[in-house]
Amino acid sequence: MAKTNPLQFVQQVRSEMSKVVWPGRREVVLTTAMVLALAAVVALFFSLVDWGIRSGLAGILGYFG
Repeated sequence: MAKTNPLQFVQQVRSEMSKVVWPGRREVVLTTAMVLALAAVVALFFSLVDWGIRSGLAGILGYFG
């Protein structure tokens, strides 16, 4: 593997960073809102699944106990 000196490394990093397309404010706000909404939906789904399993087990254990 070829070694580069620190100056070349910094130049390459600056060159690559200039190619990055940074998102705008609107895109950041929209994607953040979508992530939060999806997290809320997933949390609700797993809460309902947990409640269903807990109720089912309580019913089964209550039947035998």
